[in-house]
Amino acid sequence: MMRLCITESMNEEGVTRLMEYIIITGVLLLLMIVMMFSVNASLMEGPADKLRYHAFVDIGNGISTRIVDLYVISPDNGTIATKFDIPDDVAGRGYFVDAALEGADQVIQVQAGDIQSKIAIAGIGATKGVTGSTTGAGWNMIQYDSKGF
Repeated sequence: MMRLCITESMNEEGVTRLMEYIIITGVLLLLMIVMMFSVNASLMEGPADKLRYHAFVDIGNGISTRIVDLYVISPDNGTIATKFDIPDDVAGRGYFVDAALEGADQVIQVQAGDIQSKIAIAGIGATKGVTGSTTGAGWNMIQYDSKGF
């Protein structure tokens, strides 16, 4: 009779160890899945969004400078145009560029999703209205006509 009790005890111990292994493995897999999502958001998306914002500021400053330069050399009567190229995408995503008048300020807004930057066009907002939009794909053009559009 004693041997029966020892055999039953060993069988229960084997089942207990198996259940412990399965439970610990399941909990660790669940933690790994949660970590994969949080690591992606904090270590990959955060820096990519920061990169996009700073790239958008650079792109907006470059376009603003081109517009001001074109304004400085614009003729009193006539038309002048320039073509320029900006990056096709920033951190693997496309973006939009809008030039608009916001109150008394002329702004270049570069945006993709919820990331955006607004750059003021220095000195010409009150005298010349700049409007238009573009994307990074292909060549872009800034055109000035003394008669207006």
